[in-house]
Amino acid sequence: MKPSAPIFARRLAAAAAAMSLLAVAPALALSTVQLKNGSSLRGDILAEKADRIVVDLGFTVVTVPRDEIEKISAEAAAPAAAGEEAGDLYRVAVNPAVLPVKENVERVGEAVVQIRTPTGLGSGFIIDPSGYIITNEHVVSGEYNLTVTQFRRRAGGMDKVQFTKVRIVALDARLDLALLKIEDADGAVFPSVPLGDSGALTDGQSVFAIGSPLGLDRTVSQGIIGSRNRPLDGQLYIQTTAQINPGNSGGPLFNLRGEVVGVNNMKAMQVGVEGLNFAIPIGVVRMFLRNRDAFAFDPRNPNAGFRYLSPPRATAAPGVGSGAR
Repeated sequence: MKPSAPIFARRLAAAAAAMSLLAVAPALALSTVQLKNGSSLRGDILAEKADRIVVDLGFTVVTVPRDEIEKISAEAAAPAAAGEEAGDLYRVAVNPAVLPVKENVERVGEAVVQIRTPTGLGSGFIIDPSGYIITNEHVVSGEYNLTVTQFRRRAGGMDKVQFTKVRIVALDARLDLALLKIEDADGAVFPSVPLGDSGALTDGQSVFAIGSPLGLDRTVSQGIIGSRNRPLDGQLYIQTTAQINPGNSGGPLFNLRGEVVGVNNMKAMQVGVEGLNFAIPIGVVRMFLRNRDAFAFDPRNPNAGFRYLSPPRATAAPGVGSGAR
């Protein structure tokens, strides 16, 4: 028996709505969540919070406390969703909420790491769940022995997780940027932070930094944009009153949407000078990541990426006066 016209219309509308949802729903990464009691869950991670994750098992959705999780392993990388740029190792959030600094720290804090070398320390931030990190070139320049410390929240405290197998992927001394990769993650899925738009910054806008000044990890400083495009030595920087000290180098400068808008890298250090701190605009970081092959690290030359020789200059033949060259 054929359905009546009103019933058929309702079914057609429902099917169209379902197809619309399928068309816009982003593909999720299938993951295995290993629990501390020995059991495991396999499904799509719908949301990740500081104290819990939400997993779609196909027939139901469950919430798992983070302190019950041993590890999370991604089985397949998700295609770029709307608002993300595939292949560039970073993501762009779609209309993130504006939050107070305190709530923002809870939102992004686990993606900020400390980087130690035999000669010093700095900060960095995770841009990709597989463990890619942005920091300053001067933090890792000339070093091979790198240790990355991540700070993971758990019920009632914080865990320090160290990774000692860290590879330098790309770096450039002039830009003062470096891309690192954690190699001993054992399949872990890392929290990451989205990159914002430094071109949309305005003078006086509120920002905050997270880093390890003088080794004091997870230190938060708040300020405003003093100038969104301060030229120094032929390059543009973000000038900010958010305090930056040795150890903050390579750490993120955030807006109140939880997006990284700059990479902290220097301050004015003179008697009587205060509140002059500078960060590399995130637009420069995007360019660096898109062209990371050009900045690929050469282990034969630990102080820079690939170097290209200058073209040979023409010289005058013997007995011939100098002319145009």
